[in-house]
Amino acid sequence: MKILVDWKKCTGIGICEALSPDTFEVDDDGKLQLINGEAIPEGLEAEIDSAIKGCPTGALSKQAS
Repeated sequence: MKILVDWKKCTGIGICEALSPDTFEVDDDGKLQLINGEAIPEGLEAEIDSAIKGCPTGALSKQAS
């Protein structure tokens, strides 16, 4: 699985970072960074699912790689 970001929808609020800090980071400019790239690390699936569901703009999703 991999993480998809709709960069047009992402506003850099940081809820994803709060829910999955080992995967998402919002930099000082308010731009989302994927710490591990698009790949979903083993053991973080549930945390990432929470971040995807918690995104208020619907900018996050996942897809089979």
